[in-house]
Amino acid sequence: MLGIASIVMMTVDHRQHYLDNVRALLSVVVYPIQYAVDLPFSAGNWMGENMATRSTVMEENSALRSQVMFVKAQLQKLSALEVENIRLRKLLDASQRLTDRAVAAELISMDMDPLSHKVLINKGERHNVHVGQPVLDADGVFGQIISVTPFNSTVMLISDPNHALPVQINRSGLRGLLSGTGIADALQLLHVPNNADVKVGDVLVTSGLGGIFPAGYPVGEISSFQPSGTEPYATVRAKPTARLEASREVLVVFTEQQPLTTEMPASTTPEPPLMAPEDEPVDEAPDGSEAVVEPNPNAVPAP
Repeated sequence: MLGIASIVMMTVDHRQHYLDNVRALLSVVVYPIQYAVDLPFSAGNWMGENMATRSTVMEENSALRSQVMFVKAQLQKLSALEVENIRLRKLLDASQRLTDRAVAAELISMDMDPLSHKVLINKGERHNVHVGQPVLDADGVFGQIISVTPFNSTVMLISDPNHALPVQINRSGLRGLLSGTGIADALQLLHVPNNADVKVGDVLVTSGLGGIFPAGYPVGEISSFQPSGTEPYATVRAKPTARLEASREVLVVFTEQQPLTTEMPASTTPEPPLMAPEDEPVDEAPDGSEAVVEPNPNAVPAP
């Protein structure tokens, strides 16, 4: 009977859909039971997926952090290379403007004494560098070679208190002596009269009178002019055009003037050998006999 009733109900439901509401009601009643039974399996799968996803995210995060740090390091290097490229372009442009021959050099160390403004460059005697040569950067006069070794040279900056440079004002032609003050961005123009034609902003260039620095190279710019009421000379300050604290590449200039030397040049014609008194030639008489040599009363006896 149950079998026949079941068949009849399935047939009626298939044709007339009378049991749809009953089926929906039963599914609502059974759903909590199904959810409770399936909950442990669903929770296990969720936790497994969550742990796997978290581990993957952490690995990806670590990889991305390393990649970001690597990219930042490359970016910093590229920025440094870009700045160095700009400096080298300026230095190349400056070398092309020079009428004298020059060799590029790089700073490798600096004097840590705050009262001494000296740097070491990587060019020396092997590169024909000698004491007294002028050194420029891309913007102006940088310093002067004061000592040379086979591979390196020491440069005294124009800001060193012991350095002085003959200059002239480009506008008026007024000549003077520019001295270092021990401050990188401050130079002092010495012995300028109070009534001198000096204006703030005047450009100072090498005068060429010192015999070392060729004429016409930019050195500095007048930053202040203060006449004195009690002294005959004014206080004149200038700012160097060279980037004394920032330049890494410089130019060592070879001028036409050669370094002075105390050695006498060797003679190209040999001197006749000195004769001892006893080796003096004997005059001959016309008849072939030896002539008597009369002693010279004014002669100085040999020691």
